[in-house]
Amino acid sequence: MIYSYLALGDSYTIGELVEASHSFPYQTVALLNAAENNFTFHSPKIIATTGWTTDKLNAAIEKAGLLDTYDIVTLLIGVNNQYRGRTTENFSIEFEGLLQKAIAFANNKPHHVIVLSIPDWGNTPYAVNRPAEKIRAEIDAFNAICKNTAEQFFCHYIDITEQQRADGYKEDFLASDLLHPSRMEYSKWAQKLAERIHQIYQSP
Repeated sequence: MIYSYLALGDSYTIGELVEASHSFPYQTVALLNAAENNFTFHSPKIIATTGWTTDKLNAAIEKAGLLDTYDIVTLLIGVNNQYRGRTTENFSIEFEGLLQKAIAFANNKPHHVIVLSIPDWGNTPYAVNRPAEKIRAEIDAFNAICKNTAEQFFCHYIDITEQQRADGYKEDFLASDLLHPSRMEYSKWAQKLAERIHQIYQSP
């Protein structure tokens, strides 16, 4: 059997400024397909564009003509809501709606939906003259919503933010804009995601 994977998000999902094969969805599939297991994944279907907020992603989903269901669905969205100064209250409402759609795309199996935390762009050279502590606090508030909503709907949640913060000023882990992650940073996310997908399929 060949499994399907839908990745919903923004620039972090498409892998801004890196090759498509270096984005975390493609690296995840490569890890899964290289492992010794009884399943294989198609290339990921990605619905994501740099700059998208929750409402933009929702509108794109409506227009995308997606398959009815996918075996695994990931959701990573919210950094542009924070960047543009949108409220946590608005984000909470729109994120919950997106997560419910993700569950529907996963054939109403919430344990096949994985939320990834929002990276902290304030801890990169790009933001050297920005209020890093304010950005950090706001990202934490948005991620608390992501985590709590994922738990409320019995979905998985993976924290990639703390590791990304640790790598935030390391050249090897940054793309050329000194803001977005490089292949090496995405590989860490992919490893966590692939391990979680293994766990999902090993569960009774």
